[in-house]
Amino acid sequence: VQLQACGGGLAQTGGSLRLSCAASRRTSSNNAVGWFRQAPGKEREFVAAISWNGGSTYYSDSVKGRFTISRDNANARNTVYLQMNSLEPEDTAVYYCAVGRSSWPSTNSRDYAYWGQGTQVTVSS
Repeated sequence: VQLQACGGGLAQTGGSLRLSCAASRRTSSNNAVGWFRQAPGKEREFVAAISWNGGSTYYSDSVKGRFTISRDNANARNTVYLQMNSLEPEDTAVYYCAVGRSSWPSTNSRDYAYWGQGTQVTVSS
């Protein structure tokens, strides 16, 4: 499975970015997808996840109300999006998307089998 995450970049505090994660249709359309992030010197942490059909979503407390995860299984690459609004400097990190081992979202990175290469998000104060 190959995942391609993109959409990162530089934003100002209070700004917005939208990340996208495209996966091979054959293996991802029935699986949950999650976003994680890792800041310099910190461990990778859960950000958001979505079930296979988009009916269930989870968010970390730090992004709830600011970030929205969604997915489009109708397109050829089953793209998952992470809309990030009201960005804060604390959101600066490399963001990774991952395909879950099951259909249901999880906050645990061990429940994800395939990982993208990561995309850098930098929020300036």
